[in-house]
Amino acid sequence: MYSKKTYTLQEATSKLEHYCAYQERCHQEVRQKLESMHMIPEAIDVIIVHLLKHNYLNEARFAKTFVSGKFRIKGWGRRRLTFELKKKDISKVNINQALNAIENEEYIEVFNSLAEKKANTITETNVFKKRKKLIDYLLYRGWESALVYEKANELIK
Repeated sequence: MYSKKTYTLQEATSKLEHYCAYQERCHQEVRQKLESMHMIPEAIDVIIVHLLKHNYLNEARFAKTFVSGKFRIKGWGRRRLTFELKKKDISKVNINQALNAIENEEYIEVFNSLAEKKANTITETNVFKKRKKLIDYLLYRGWESALVYEKANELIK
């Protein structure tokens, strides 16, 4: 018969300290991890409080690193970043602080280079279809629609 592994409070705490030290985590990820370890709700609360007290878990820090990583590496816009952070139950205050850390000049620069790179790779010959593909690509990445339509009209004539 298969028996599930059980953890003492100390074992689980130390395991979660390593889990949070390895990479920034949000409260939701930590809670899911503890639930997957079959911890009881009281133990989960105790461990989360411990992680918060010892600065292993910090929602504001998580939001900032998440935003900077996804923006710089994946080229996500503010709308997509906001949506993904809301899915992770991050507070509006922390979301706004993290988004405000992005400089406007850098934001527009990343957007322009992403749009131009994508426009050059679309092989569609029909102008309308090509413009639609570019618009869909940029909207999916969470860029504001006013920016997207303006850029698409500028790049594809």
